[in-house]
Amino acid sequence: MDLGITGKRAAVAASSSGLGLAAAKALAADGVRVAICGRHPEKLAAAAAQLPPDTVVLTADVGSVDGATAFVEQATEALGGLEVLVANAGGPPAGTFASTPMDAYLPALELNLLSTVAMCQAAVPGLIEQGWGRIVAITSSTVRQPSANLILSNTARAGVTGFLKTLATEVAPHGVTVNSVQPGLHGTDRLTSLYGGDPAAAGKHVPTGQIGRPDDFGAVIAFLCSDQARFVTGAALPVDGGAFQGLQ
Repeated sequence: MDLGITGKRAAVAASSSGLGLAAAKALAADGVRVAICGRHPEKLAAAAAQLPPDTVVLTADVGSVDGATAFVEQATEALGGLEVLVANAGGPPAGTFASTPMDAYLPALELNLLSTVAMCQAAVPGLIEQGWGRIVAITSSTVRQPSANLILSNTARAGVTGFLKTLATEVAPHGVTVNSVQPGLHGTDRLTSLYGGDPAAAGKHVPTGQIGRPDDFGAVIAFLCSDQARFVTGAALPVDGGAFQGLQ
C-alpha cells in the first residue's frame, strides 16, 4: 500500500538499534528521508548501513532536554525541513518504590517525559506552519499495565502519554496528528539481555505465543505517519501481541 509519504522528511530519535531503528527502516522503505541519532558512533554506522545512502546520521543523546532539542534542530537543518517526528528514548533504571531514591525521579522524568516535550517544542511550530505533520512517540505497554520493578518508567511514560494526548487536541486543526505506540515484548538486544540470551523464552508470556518482530513494529509507526492515518490522532496504541487484556 502506498502510504503517501514519499519525499517526506523524518527525525527518528534513539534509532541506532532496536525499535527506533525499525521505525527508521520502515519509513525509509516508504520513501521518507530519515535522520537517525544515537550516542555511539559505531552503532550509528552499523545502523546507517541498513538505511539509504542519503540518511542523515547525527551523534546525539536525546535523554536530556538540551540533547533532544538539538537533535530535532540539527535534523531539520540537515534535511531541509521536517514533516515527521518519531520521539523515542531509552529506559531508566529498574527499581521499586522502596529501592528507588527521590533523586532518581528527575533524571527519569527528563529521559522519558521532558525529552519528548522538548522534541515536540522544537518540531511543532514548523509542522503547524506547513499545515501537515506527524508525531509518533514510542512509549511502553507499562503505560496500561505498570510492571513490577519499573517504577521510574511506569511514572514517566504515563506522564508523557498525558502530554501527547493534550498536544494532539491542540494541533489537530492544523493538520498535525500526535499518537503514541506502546510496545510489548519485541526481539531487540535489550530483550535478549533481560532473558539471558534467549528472547524466545519471553513468548510464553504473550497470548500469540511469540514475541514481536521489530520490523512489524516499524510498519505500525510508518502507517501512523501515513496520509491515510490523517484521522487517527490522540491514540495510544498497544502493540503487544494481546498481552494487555483490559478494556481500555
